[in-house]
Amino acid sequence: MEISQEEYKELKPLLFSLGYRLLGSVTDTEDFVQETLLKAIQIDGKNIENKKAYLCKVMTNRCLDHLKSAQHKRECYVGPWHPEPLIINQDNYDTTLENTLNIEGLSIAYLRLMENLSPHERAVFLLREAFGFSYKEIADIVSKYEDNCRKIYSRSKKKLSTVKEESLNYDRNKTIVERFVQAFQSQKTDELLYLLSDEVILYSDGGGKVKAAIRPIITKTNVLRFMSGVVEKVPNDFYFEFKNINGQPGLVNYVGGKVHSVISFYIVGEEIKEIYMVLNPDKLKTVTH
Repeated sequence: MEISQEEYKELKPLLFSLGYRLLGSVTDTEDFVQETLLKAIQIDGKNIENKKAYLCKVMTNRCLDHLKSAQHKRECYVGPWHPEPLIINQDNYDTTLENTLNIEGLSIAYLRLMENLSPHERAVFLLREAFGFSYKEIADIVSKYEDNCRKIYSRSKKKLSTVKEESLNYDRNKTIVERFVQAFQSQKTDELLYLLSDEVILYSDGGGKVKAAIRPIITKTNVLRFMSGVVEKVPNDFYFEFKNINGQPGLVNYVGGKVHSVISFYIVGEEIKEIYMVLNPDKLKTVTH
């Protein structure tokens, strides 16, 4: 199947967006995108009317097979699980990623909630909600009946409804994150308590590879105490940078010039509802300086 340069520019980020949402892994997604495109080039595409649908079918099935094989590993994961952080380069964000990534549904909060769906529920929901495929096209992609896909989509949407209230205004959320960091640095407890929700939860993902909280940290006091304890132990060469993480403002932390951790936030209105810390070194390999 021939793929023109223009089609390649459109389809590659589309496949990445689909795969990353399904897997939560930048590394695996990049590998599967290359496999999918290579397979497409090697076949006779005369009978393929819709290249986009065909490639999404190949990519989806590859991801579903991977999810099934990795299910036991995911179930045995030590502590909270977060997807690999996706750092979006602001220089090329508007022209390259905005339309294909569809920022709504890309945040860490949303991807974590996707874990509540079965692999097929996840696939059907994404193909419909994020990429606008018809139920007929989705049925062909996931090898199910059209009516069945409608039911799966409806069921999946109900399961994900709780995160719909998330604030996606990047600039406003960045201001809130900056205020939080400044208040933390200057130890302004009143400001910190104001910015944190009464039900705030901090999830720390170390994957059993590094020291991290195995259970979620709950309540304002406990979250601030935990973060203060972490800050007290950082070496002198620690520093951080504000980055666009999964379409929302976050922090990339460095120790000795190397990425140490990534922190993301789930913000509703002007309150921080959840904080996600990724410390597992296996999930930080794609986060570069």
